[in-house]
Amino acid sequence: MGTRKKVHAFVRVKPTDDFAHEMIRYGDDKRSIDIHLKKDIRRGVVNNQQTDWSFKLDGVLHDASQDLVYETVAKDVVSQALDGYNGTIMCYGQTGAGKTYTMTGATENYKHRGILPRALQQVFRTIEERPTHAITVRVSYLEIYNESLFDLLSTLPYVGPSVTPMTIVENPQGVFIKGLSVHLTSQEEDAFSLLFEGETNRIIASHTMNKNSSRSHCIFTIYLEAHSRTLSEEKYITSKINLVDLAGSERLGKSGSEGRVLKEATCINKSLSFLEQAIIALGDQKRDHIPFRQCKLTHALKDSLGGNCNMVLVTNMYGEAAQLEETLSSLRFASRMKLVTTEPAINEKYDAERMVKNLEKELALLKQELAIHDSLTNRTFVTYDPMDEIQIAEINSQVRRYLEGTLDEIDIINLRQIKEVFNQFRVVLSQQEQEVESTLRRKYTLIDRNDFAAISAVQKVGLVDVDGHLVGETEGQNFGLGVAPFSTKPGKKAKSKKTFKEPLRPDTPPSKPVAFEEFKNEQGSEINRIFKENKSILNERRKRASETTQRINAIKREIDVTKEALNFQKSLREKQGEYENKGLMIIDEEEFLLIVKLKDLKKQYRSEYQDLRDLRAEIQYCQHLVDQCRHRLLMEFDIWYNESFVIPEDMQMALKPGSSIRPGMVPVNRIVSLGEDDQDKFSQLQQRVLPEGPDSISFYNAKIKTEQKHNYLKTMMGLQQAHRK
Repeated sequence: MGTRKKVHAFVRVKPTDDFAHEMIRYGDDKRSIDIHLKKDIRRGVVNNQQTDWSFKLDGVLHDASQDLVYETVAKDVVSQALDGYNGTIMCYGQTGAGKTYTMTGATENYKHRGILPRALQQVFRTIEERPTHAITVRVSYLEIYNESLFDLLSTLPYVGPSVTPMTIVENPQGVFIKGLSVHLTSQEEDAFSLLFEGETNRIIASHTMNKNSSRSHCIFTIYLEAHSRTLSEEKYITSKINLVDLAGSERLGKSGSEGRVLKEATCINKSLSFLEQAIIALGDQKRDHIPFRQCKLTHALKDSLGGNCNMVLVTNMYGEAAQLEETLSSLRFASRMKLVTTEPAINEKYDAERMVKNLEKELALLKQELAIHDSLTNRTFVTYDPMDEIQIAEINSQVRRYLEGTLDEIDIINLRQIKEVFNQFRVVLSQQEQEVESTLRRKYTLIDRNDFAAISAVQKVGLVDVDGHLVGETEGQNFGLGVAPFSTKPGKKAKSKKTFKEPLRPDTPPSKPVAFEEFKNEQGSEINRIFKENKSILNERRKRASETTQRINAIKREIDVTKEALNFQKSLREKQGEYENKGLMIIDEEEFLLIVKLKDLKKQYRSEYQDLRDLRAEIQYCQHLVDQCRHRLLMEFDIWYNESFVIPEDMQMALKPGSSIRPGMVPVNRIVSLGEDDQDKFSQLQQRVLPEGPDSISFYNAKIKTEQKHNYLKTMMGLQQAHRK
């Protein structure tokens, strides 16, 4: 594990013309803020009201540009994430204090972009600077609105809305959101498109403090996975960057929220209060329990708050005297966050495929060392490679000669040969047993002594005497003469087997149903057999599942009846008066038997239900196998039918193995070159004249595409509504 380090906390002050210079002062080191309030004279002479506060932070950003904010706050976190460390950057503060501007920025202007788009740019530029590594980037965008989870990227056509609600799940690897879509992005422009798509789906509202107030908490996550391009490197690193834009805390008296906005503000303040409680608990070293599960926000950020992560907090605040009370509250939160410690460590994993290749290489080297050792000890005839068919056949021959007595001993060279010798003993023994049984079955009809029906049948034809012994049976031995097969009786000549000649090709191809039946009986017989077996197993599992379902329903009905009887007994006991002995309730025998019966029924119900779940899994797997077999059977039939009846005979000669023509090959005689269209020319012109230079191309391209898409959707919805009217 890594070393423990404290959370970094920064303060960004929103620029204003009405800055309270007398009340808010910055330290010379730009790391502290002093707050001074005048005493309220209305409280009288004895006034213990606190008037001065001092807050030590990691940095105060006053009149700072977006470039400076990113360099100070986020650049190191993103850089370390590319080295395998998790990172989280969170914006906290009063509504309207500039959290969304700090995190996302103004999407209309490239210079005013925030931490999030700059982090995406840094990631992709670093990838270009690391040609020795293959780095995969994925992103997701989560919204927490009124204690419900929403996927801001579910509006994409290939995602669609989720049928089941999203849930927060914990496993040994950490916390993840079940049902949240994660999108692979191979270039910067694709990542910006996903960012702008999610931004258009965020919920905002207007009140007196902010015209475009975010009404939800949003978490944009960048997932990174870096593999070395050298095949010998089996380790790879993973990391994620959580960029959290919290909704602003509100004083309802100042914001004037009503109706839906009031409900939203209540949920926001409640979740922020739970977040502060979790931060206080994390800062207290004596606390054992941290209340992460009080709300969805703290539960989703469990890994980030005090976990394996580089954590940075940006507290946004007003510099006006009217908002000083909320400013103090935000600064207290930042001070508490600085008490929290995290333990960031590199997330290393191992590539199983590369591990196998490395082990194979190491095995080859060890074999070479053994070969050198054997050559030095005059054992050059020893080999450590797996035995081939010729060597196995030679050992089989030695074993047979040893059993026949023509070979006195078997030479042993290495351990692999010893194992193969024992294996060949088993093979020879099994073959001899099969040969004996086959010989007996050719000469005799073997009857099992315990098969009374067979014995009764042969008694009728006189092959068994009155004492039940087989005719010709030797006393005390299990041998008897049986009935020779009909084909070996004298006077009967064995019929020669029919020889099938290759059928001539008909002038007109048969219908596909007729040809399909012929194919299933001949060329496709093996696939058809497997298909029938799988289908038979599937039907058997379905039948068992149906029977299990009926048993479950019967047990459920019996449970309901038992519960009713038990409730009746309880009510009867309460009416007649309850009896206690040493603090324990005394119940009659009938109620006790009902309790025991109910317990057994529930146990039986759980067992049957588990069997049903297993059967359903088997049915699903069997159905998959049946579908695969059916598809394979039809595909093989189409190939056979075309080759047998459709493709001309002279063409079939050219399609045989070894020829230069293959089915499906399309000759390419020329290459068609496409000229530049107007859109290409416009894109090139746009790249030349953009004021911010080529770095802003992907940003503006993604913005334009997102706007075009949403304008198109609005137009189509308007046309549909007009058509309905």
